[in-house]
Amino acid sequence: MARRSYHHGNLKQTLIEATLDLVEERGPQAFTLAEAAKRAKVSVAAPYRHFRSKQDLFVEIARQGFEMFADLMEYAFESANASPLAAFEATGHAYLAFARRYPGHYILMFESGVPLNATPGLAHEAQRAKAVVQRAAERLVVGIPEDSRPPPTMVSDHIWAFSHGVVELFARNPDGTRTLFSAEDLLETGMGVYLRGLGLLEMDTRK
Repeated sequence: MARRSYHHGNLKQTLIEATLDLVEERGPQAFTLAEAAKRAKVSVAAPYRHFRSKQDLFVEIARQGFEMFADLMEYAFESANASPLAAFEATGHAYLAFARRYPGHYILMFESGVPLNATPGLAHEAQRAKAVVQRAAERLVVGIPEDSRPPPTMVSDHIWAFSHGVVELFARNPDGTRTLFSAEDLLETGMGVYLRGLGLLEMDTRK
């Protein structure tokens, strides 16, 4: 993904965009600040005007990523208001869409080892994204009899983990292209099996 070169006044964002390019190409482990500076066409010392280390740079990009991710999840949840089931499924599809549209951000959010509590800003945005799935789960499980109702947080964690697995194995990994099914189909049918086991698909169909 080509990004703009450095112009006076936007060094910080130019470095972020150079980092995203490099991370998408090589992964976070092979990345160096010196390479980012070279890609941004600035001096090796220039990144230190904004970031004390590679980790600081990764944390800021992860924060930006979770901010966009949370916005997308909230939009998907609010837009799919036909039923609790539709809203819940929309959050899973939003997860997949984000990973495909912003692979560099996704890598630094979930695969770089950046702790989600590294800064208050990152912790806030990460929790905001997770809270959307939790709200969707709360709306969904309310129809299950209380004595057999799983905790909403468990349901949201299951779907979060399942969505992440589909992304890692079939949406971004080149080997994923060898499967007979699209990532979207795998996500939708997998969620269907899980929700049907809870009796939620049948309950939603009867409404």
